[in-house]
Amino acid sequence: MSASGLSFAFAVMAGILDVAANLASTKSNGFVKRGWGALSILLVLAAFALLAEAVRGMELAIAYAVLGGTGIFGTAICGRLFFGEKLKPIGWAGLILIFGAVLVLHTA
Repeated sequence: MSASGLSFAFAVMAGILDVAANLASTKSNGFVKRGWGALSILLVLAAFALLAEAVRGMELAIAYAVLGGTGIFGTAICGRLFFGEKLKPIGWAGLILIFGAVLVLHTA
């Protein structure tokens, strides 16, 4: 894998950890359940550690957009799968636009 590919992978993995942090935060019920809350904080820290690795081989703006896009897209999908949350069609259109924007930024 090339250096830029590895950096992109780190940014995507950071986004996946961000999704996991969001799910743990939801399970914490406003940090009332402290174990889930602590897990959420640890996952966010791990996500930013991976982001730090990603920016060694790509620009911060692109790495953060990949993390953010992955996090938003993944959280919406997981919210639907695990918590029954539903997006309106305009929300799905927004997710498609975010996904496309991240792809365009990656090629920039």
